[in-house]
Amino acid sequence: MATVKFTFEEKGLKPVLAENVSVGDTILDVTEDFGIHLNHNCGEVCACSTCHVYIEKGEDALREIIDREEDFIDRAINPRIESRLGCQCEILEADAYIEVHIPDQSGIIGHEH
Repeated sequence: MATVKFTFEEKGLKPVLAENVSVGDTILDVTEDFGIHLNHNCGEVCACSTCHVYIEKGEDALREIIDREEDFIDRAINPRIESRLGCQCEILEADAYIEVHIPDQSGIIGHEH
């Protein structure tokens, strides 16, 4: 089972270690399973950028980025080279260790489902 460590840009939030994560889950799935706030408006169909995250470690254990995702990342707040959309980051390896940094959600117009 994979492990995903979440850190947060928002002050006062402590890191969360999500263990026993299943292959096939997305980073967005993991946030929902572990009660982590990550906006997502489009229903996980890669049609917005509200679930934008930074993959700090473990990118190779995730499904490869596609052109459509890159187009929406360009619309995200403060995109960087390690930017991904949480809804598109499918975990492919059972022994993966992934570190995800979640941008401050307070400036994003969106909601949790």
